[in-house]
Amino acid sequence: MANLMVNSVSHIIVVIIIFIFFFFCIKTSSASPTSTRTFNVVHYGAKPDGLTDSTKAFIAAWHEACSSINPATIYVPVGKFLLHNAVFQGKCKNNISIRIEGTLVAPPYKVTKFFENWVLFEGVNGVSIFGGILDGQGASLWACKKSHKGCPKGATTLRFKRSSNIELNGVTSVNSQLYHIVIEESYNVKVQGAKVSASGDSPNTDGIHVQLSKDITIFDSRIATGDDCISVGPGTTNLWIENIACGPGHGISIGSLGKELKEAGVEDVTVKSVRLSGTKNGLRIKTWGRPSSGYARNIHFQNVVMNKVKNPIIIDQQYCPDKHCPHKVSGIKISEITYENIHGTSATKVGIMLDCSSEQPCSGIRMEDVNLTYEDKPAQASCINANIDQ
Repeated sequence: MANLMVNSVSHIIVVIIIFIFFFFCIKTSSASPTSTRTFNVVHYGAKPDGLTDSTKAFIAAWHEACSSINPATIYVPVGKFLLHNAVFQGKCKNNISIRIEGTLVAPPYKVTKFFENWVLFEGVNGVSIFGGILDGQGASLWACKKSHKGCPKGATTLRFKRSSNIELNGVTSVNSQLYHIVIEESYNVKVQGAKVSASGDSPNTDGIHVQLSKDITIFDSRIATGDDCISVGPGTTNLWIENIACGPGHGISIGSLGKELKEAGVEDVTVKSVRLSGTKNGLRIKTWGRPSSGYARNIHFQNVVMNKVKNPIIIDQQYCPDKHCPHKVSGIKISEITYENIHGTSATKVGIMLDCSSEQPCSGIRMEDVNLTYEDKPAQASCINANIDQ
């Protein structure tokens, strides 16, 4: 009987110890630093009226989120929020998600003329932006530029500079004054489900521009603008572009390259499953006609459909958009370029134009299953200083 009582007491003690252990585990778990904190910009003074400058409120929410030891979410509710020059910087203590249900509105270009970027993320790591509309209100600046009245250059809508581990998901950019989205000196950036829209005659409104960056993916996006849908600048490596609808615009462009004598090259680029409709160019590589140490190599264009594109496949090593041309020979070396399964219609007789450098002829150009027509007949090809592998 005594042994039974001892065993019962021992059993009770064990049960109590287990209960205490699990209680403290649950309590510790509930206080875990992995729980997310949310920072609503309205609580910091932002006004969803589209008239009140909410820049300070957004910056204040950013600083609070950046200082949080927990993963943080900055929340932008439904409404229109006027932002002036908004710069988000700092090495934050944890990852930050920005969830936008409303619209961010830029001020008139007479205000933005004092800065290069409208919304800038600089030196950040682990930032994700979900949803939202960014309205650059660029129409008045485009009209000013067309009148040739000495207008300002305008501001890029959204720029990531010297940043890493960035995600843009479902972001919409409309009517940018200049470039819509720029990825510069950055690493591991993913753009998914972007929607970019501007008038077909809006000047210099590139949809997405990448330069001096590595490991970038852009996919499942719709881009309609007045310049390149996607442009790839010097120093870009390991870029993957897939499932893009482009038009109007100037197509997908590698370049322009060779503006500087000493310039980083472009390599390891894949452009896949793209549809181009009514664009000025299709798949383009463009370089200035001047000496340069740069290059473009290991570039693959695959599974592309053209619909009435003026220059479906073009390499232009005498690129000069204005009258101030250098009139020299391009030093950019273009090599290992593959065009595979390219079909559709050209809006001009010449569907393939390869105008390469006499000093650095294009090499390793491969064309597999390329079928372009003009008015129901095969489109013509023009090749200068280009070595094509059969």
